[in-house]
Amino acid sequence: MIHRLGQVLIGTGLMGLLAVPATTKAPTDQADSPSDGTVVLSTHDAVVCGDRCLMQLSLDRSSAIADVVQVRQSNPAGVQDTEMIEQRNKAIVQQYFDGWRNGDSNFFDLLAPEATWTITGTGATAGTYRKQAFLDQVVNPTSARLSTPIVPTVRGIWADGDMVIALWDGEATAGDGRPYRNTYTWYFRMQDGKAIEAIAFLDMQEFNDLWIRVSPRN
Repeated sequence: MIHRLGQVLIGTGLMGLLAVPATTKAPTDQADSPSDGTVVLSTHDAVVCGDRCLMQLSLDRSSAIADVVQVRQSNPAGVQDTEMIEQRNKAIVQQYFDGWRNGDSNFFDLLAPEATWTITGTGATAGTYRKQAFLDQVVNPTSARLSTPIVPTVRGIWADGDMVIALWDGEATAGDGRPYRNTYTWYFRMQDGKAIEAIAFLDMQEFNDLWIRVSPRN
């Protein structure tokens, strides 16, 4: 019987809970019960009690195991809420990319008014901006150097907690007629459906070349 119970509990990784010290005291010995609550069975007790006693012990231990599992697997709502937020944020960013590609909306409306935008790397435009400064000093001057707007092609969008990552390719025609192509990875920290922080990685050599080579339209 103990062997069978041990096999069952080993499968749950909780075999340690079934530790039951046994003694070979004579039936006339009346030892005090351990203060730590450990069940001690004498040889005589084990013979008299038999499978019934062991079964009760198993039930008691199983109840304790169930309590532990219930605590550890309590309400998974927190995990579900996080997954829902991630899916919602991904959908929002995808919607803005779709609007940009279709010419229906301004992608940078995704940014909250107090948002910051960081361009990594080196060059005249690298650095961290507030939203309006970013639009005035980077987005609009870049558009003024292009004869056609950048068209995005999204490779993938991923979410982890409040962060959304977008990998995409952009293509346009520069003001001098040459193609402008670049690959971007943008990181957005989302809050209440808006990006409050953005970090942009791109080929700064290609971007800087556009800025140096082409003068902005007036």
